[in-house]
Formats: sequence, C-alpha cells, structure tokens
Amino acid sequence: MIDLLKAKTAFKEYISNYDIHEPKIHIKIIHMYHVAENARKIAKSLNLSEEEQDLAELIGLLHDIGRFEQVRLYHTYSDKVSIDHGQKGVEVLFANQLIRDFIQDNTYDAIIYKAIHNHNKFEIEKGLSEQELLYCQIVRDADNIDIYRAILAGKRIEEFGHLGCEDISKEVLSPEFLEEFKKEQLLKYANAKSDMDIMVAIIAHIYALNFKESLKIIKENDFIVQFIHRLNCQDSYTKEKMNEIASIAMNYINKRIEREEN
Repeated sequence: MIDLLKAKTAFKEYISNYDIHEPKIHIKIIHMYHVAENARKIAKSLNLSEEEQDLAELIGLLHDIGRFEQVRLYHTYSDKVSIDHGQKGVEVLFANQLIRDFIQDNTYDAIIYKAIHNHNKFEIEKGLSEQELLYCQIVRDADNIDIYRAILAGKRIEEFGHLGCEDISKEVLSPEFLEEFKKEQLLKYANAKSDMDIMVAIIAHIYALNFKESLKIIKENDFIVQFIHRLNCQDSYTKEKMNEIASIAMNYINKRIEREEN
C-alpha cells in the first residue's frame, strides 16, 4: 500500500535540507509537484487502479530528487558538465534506503528505480519488464509535458538554453535542425548550434510522447503556440521557420490524437 500523504510529508522533510527559496531549487520543487500531477492524470487515463495511480504520482514526485544534490555540489542543472541527475536520484533513494521514508515495503522498488533512472535518458533501456516500461513511459511523458509549463512560467527563457545566449529572441535557427525536426524524431541537444536549436529540440519532445492523454494536455493548454510566441523571434528567417514548426507540431499532435481515438 502506498501512503501518498506520508510520502509528501517525507518529501517536504527532505527538501527542507536545502534552500527552498533559492531559484534553482524552488523551480525544481514546483516542477516535481506538477510532474506528479501529470503522472496521475496519465495513469488514470489508462484506467489503472487507484494504487497504480498512486505509484505513478509517487514516482513523478521523486523523479528529480537527484537535482537537489546536483545544484548543491555543482550549482547547475546541466548533466553534461556535472552528473547524470537520473542516476544520482536512484543513488539518493536506494544507496542508504531513503526510499523507505516514502514507501514502506519494497514491492515496487524495481519499478521506481527503473523509472527514475530512465526518465532523463535519450532512450529507455532495453530488457525491462512490462510494468517497468509502463511507468518509465508515464513518468517520461509527465516530465516532458511540464517542460513547456515551466518555460512559460519562468522569468527568463534563456535559463532553459544550454549554450549561454544572452537574448533568446536574437538567436538564429539552424536549417539542419529544422530538417531534422520534420523527420518526427527526438533531437539531440549536443547537435544544437544555437539556443534556438535547443528550443526546437524541446518542442521535438512531442515525438517521444507515449500516450494520448499526454498529447491532449499539450493541446488543451496550447503549450506549443504559447512557447513559440514566448521566444519572440527577431530574425525574420527564424520567425518564419518557428511558425512553420508550430504548424508541423500541432498537425502531428492532432493526427496522433485522432488516430488513437479511432
């Protein structure tokens, strides 16, 4: 049995070890609560049992627990220049059995471990059980959905780039990234030549979504159009192509929702 009230109390106790008013910490706490909410919505849409929904919510709440130590030790959220925060998360939870503060029995330990470990990887590892794969997919979807909300709610969109631009609106889209986006596949941040390319890679997360509910949440909140509007592109070529990307993205979302409803 999963006691979510106890788990949320334990979460508050854990994060009290950090400066919850520090911007990097604060934004991550808000994100984790939203991912937990998204994970439950997705699990419910799949007609999972109440306990299975509780499990999805719990994993969503804990998925980024490695971020707090990442910020404390390295003052960054960039895994590239610090640590793999998914791996750090499972170390935090399982190395000294901190996980028992959040859930008493070990029935779901393997599922929790795999879902947190895989949530930030480019691809989910092979060889998982059906249940492990399901929760990996749920939490990855829940996490990807909230990226758009977090960026729209943030004070500076530049904080979500990886290449340190001063003004995202002046960034230029690489033609190669546009062509890769049209292939309907995830894009590697490492191949980005500008922070505008990074923004396109973020939009491309829609191609990795596993569930109709995830697509519906993005559509109902108008995340893609708002996201591109927030970029406020100043370069004429980039502005034109980002509008094209918005159209491609929304057509993809609508077609997938329609296909999965029929």
